[in-house]
Amino acid sequence: MNKLVKTAIAALFAVTLQCQAQDKLSGELTVYMPSPAKLADKLASEFKNDTGVDVKVFQGTTGEILARLEAEKSNPVADVVILASWSDGLLLKEQGVLESYDLPLKDKVVDGFIDKDHELFGSSASAVGVIYNKTIIDNLNADWNELASDKYKDQTAMPDPEKSGACKDFLAGFVAQNGMDTLEKLAKNGMVIPGANKAALEAVTTGEVAILVAGVDYNAYSSMKKGEPLGFYYPQGGTIINPRPAMILKSAPDKKNAKAFVNFLFSDKAQNLVKDAFLIPGRKDIKSDKRSNLEDIPTIKADWEKMTKIASKTAADVNKLCK
Repeated sequence: MNKLVKTAIAALFAVTLQCQAQDKLSGELTVYMPSPAKLADKLASEFKNDTGVDVKVFQGTTGEILARLEAEKSNPVADVVILASWSDGLLLKEQGVLESYDLPLKDKVVDGFIDKDHELFGSSASAVGVIYNKTIIDNLNADWNELASDKYKDQTAMPDPEKSGACKDFLAGFVAQNGMDTLEKLAKNGMVIPGANKAALEAVTTGEVAILVAGVDYNAYSSMKKGEPLGFYYPQGGTIINPRPAMILKSAPDKKNAKAFVNFLFSDKAQNLVKDAFLIPGRKDIKSDKRSNLEDIPTIKADWEKMTKIASKTAADVNKLCK
């Protein structure tokens, strides 16, 4: 029996076990997850269709989700938490609140999308780039540092990195490699912070500013599909590929349902929903024909240990610079 056949049989066996376990599921599940909202709703609906389990969903920014978890410490509600920030997931891990789990489909997951202790599972990912309004600028391909030139004075915005997990992790990776110089120059050049991802994208779409620095890619692709006059690219200086961690809480009221939901996130059905939402799939065997795939994106090598230590401070520092 060759290796390919053995791998296929093992995968089939894992899926069979998963289906058998899901056949016996009942009750409900509470999941906290970030945007895009339609993806959250579809994942919850499809999981219920497959298992009969009712899924209660709280949707919010990474900051809002973390604040809710903190407020509920004495009376835990969530079973599964998904964040838009790998570094924030690692901070939860440091607090010792996450359950380790041996994911059946782990061999199909993108390298680096599961932490070494099997507590964070990147079922999708995003990256930030530059979004620009094509009614103001016909074409743009400037690198990060070039956006701080006089040519783009008072034309740039950035999502609030203390609210956008993707932006925060990018800044941590960028500063870890390049220092604060470019960000300081962008601030002096008039860069503004209109709010979280939605508000920042709106500022560029309406022409309030021309350029969104560190705009989230799936928002750009989605808006462009709707016909908004936007362009998008990844600067050659590189960006951070940010896995969006799904995590089972040790305090989960229903761990059986929680584990089944994490399994489901890596199923063909869920991964195709991820792809349709313009996110990067968490499985290496699933590619998108609607956006850039991992191998097409210029990247900064992520040192997550270092980035996690500086992410929150860097985000706060950038907000101060742009006030």
